Amino acid sequence: MEDLYPSRRSHEAMMSPIKDPVLYRPWTPEAPLTAGQASRFEREGFLVLDGLFTDEEVRLLQEEAARLRTQAQVLDPETLITEPNSSEVRSIFAIHQQAPVMQRLASDRRLVGIAEFLLDDRVYIHQSRLNYKPGFRGKEFYWHSDFETWHVEDGMPRMRAVSISVLLTENDAINGALMLIPGSHTTYISCVGETPAEHYLHSLKKQEYGVPDDVSLATLVDQQGIVVAEGKPGTVLVFHCNVMHGSNGNITPQPRSNAFFVYNALSNRLQAPFGPEKPRPWFLGTREPQPITPQTGLLTEAVKR
Repeated sequence: MEDLYPSRRSHEAMMSPIKDPVLYRPWTPEAPLTAGQASRFEREGFLVLDGLFTDEEVRLLQEEAARLRTQAQVLDPETLITEPNSSEVRSIFAIHQQAPVMQRLASDRRLVGIAEFLLDDRVYIHQSRLNYKPGFRGKEFYWHSDFETWHVEDGMPRMRAVSISVLLTENDAINGALMLIPGSHTTYISCVGETPAEHYLHSLKKQEYGVPDDVSLATLVDQQGIVVAEGKPGTVLVFHCNVMHGSNGNITPQPRSNAFFVYNALSNRLQAPFGPEKPRPWFLGTREPQPITPQTGLLTEAVKR
């Protein structure tokens, strides 16, 4: 397959307009987003949504996230990532395959409906994870475009994927909430440096390849600025697969955690990687997609059944 988004092949970074649409389906009154929200997503590359989940549902998700963090013995050890130089949990991957509550959340129509509208296709989970940023010692996630990694290391051919994150704690500027560069999703930045073998073993703790250069980042920020995606527990953040984002470390006592799902269009399933010969493991990029059947009703009721 032709590589429309080459990266990590040159000693010089390149900035270029993306070759894919942002909104794949025109807005209609039946859409799960308002016309204004759809327009804002197309313009800025992300949305912050409130009120999708009840307080009881949020408490259920918080309890499940806390349980998973402290019960590593019930998880596939390959999916458990700790902080650099620490035993603190940084991320748990494949959560929709290891926890029924998270599987139900991943398939909830309130999330899936948004993904299907934005991508105009049936969707499947490319990747899922719980991201923790513990108090005092939670390290930063450096600036990056998710798509650049998914394309080069996993073989995602086009920008027909969207990330949806459900905030499980208060996320604010002081405890490492996600920062985004609005409008950056329309520019693709190729990165320098050839991908080392088994790169994921290091990048999940601290990413050093597949990160943009300083000049390109400064250019984007000068043009667009930076927005902090703050929100209370239960807030939903929807963002384009190519929007530039990152987060600061957390030296406050208040931990930060989020559930994170990547919805990819069935028509955009993974090919061979466009960088290394060997793709990353199953828990980082699904290679046998199962389309989601959206589920309705409250999460709390589904769990009781």
